[in-house]
Amino acid sequence: MKLNFEQIRNICLGAVRFVETDSGICPCRFTEEQEEIYRKASADFHKKTFAGAGIKLYFETDSCSLFLKVNVAPGSSRQYFSFDIMVNGRSVGNLDNYSEVKLPEDYTQIQLPLGEFSKAFALGDGTKKVCIYLPWSVAVEIRELSLDDGAFIKPVKPAKKLLVFGDSITQGYDALRPSKRYAARLAEALDAEEINKGIGGEIFFPALAQARETFEPDYISVAYGTNDWSKSSEEDFKDRCYAFYDALNRNYPHARIFAITPIWRKGCENATAFGEFCNVKKDIESIVKNYENITCIDGFEFVPQDESYFADLRLHPNDSGFDHYFRNLNEKIKDSENLLF
Repeated sequence: MKLNFEQIRNICLGAVRFVETDSGICPCRFTEEQEEIYRKASADFHKKTFAGAGIKLYFETDSCSLFLKVNVAPGSSRQYFSFDIMVNGRSVGNLDNYSEVKLPEDYTQIQLPLGEFSKAFALGDGTKKVCIYLPWSVAVEIRELSLDDGAFIKPVKPAKKLLVFGDSITQGYDALRPSKRYAARLAEALDAEEINKGIGGEIFFPALAQARETFEPDYISVAYGTNDWSKSSEEDFKDRCYAFYDALNRNYPHARIFAITPIWRKGCENATAFGEFCNVKKDIESIVKNYENITCIDGFEFVPQDESYFADLRLHPNDSGFDHYFRNLNEKIKDSENLLF
């Protein structure tokens, strides 16, 4: 039983719109307005808006098997990708382009093929919840999603919505498995649908915050600053940071907003034209302290200061690094918000 456009749309989370092509369906995490903002701002950033970060297919079914066919195109500076297939929270396999390759310690620059891929998966007997995490690193066209003939399919919808802003780490760099990203796990802990606006290399970009979404988020997380420190002056950073949070507060006055300061990175003890790395945290804390709905969370020690937790050995967490990131962030949010998980 091949699912049609409406069936796929109904089980998709994290997409704000869909584009139907001659050969499939492309779920999109940015609105047309936001894509246009990036088209005018940066060709590289515009390309990254098409990546599948935060998008997943989530449904209940009694099908014993699943077949997935996709076409993937560049959506980041990375060429590896994975679709993670989970049944009742446990992995039953992956559709990727690197499982047959011996990955080096720093796998971030490995050259791998893109294009059309397909794979069949055994889901097991009985009724179960199936989740397909789309890759954060590539643009995705779903060409076929099939279940057993006669099987039922029912969307699974979280109770809340989490709007996620940030740079490469928020987009997903460099998790091998998209289900390991901190934002994916945070959304699940909050029982929320993740709508991810992370863009690799990005800094505080007020125009993005000003482009209001068509939905009302319950939670918003924001994690910029490390690229600001390496790319801009401190005064320019403070202006953009204030404008970004002020726009969020105006657009979403009822959302709980988490302002996450940067994690450790190799070389952060050095000063840049911005100044000392620790000033990023201090400036963010100072800017958001007067907003009642914004909680500042110190992220510096989220990931151990050890190269082995970073895929590129300096900046982007690997799957183990993201595990630390999520666990520490989750504890900070629970402590600050008294949220029940």
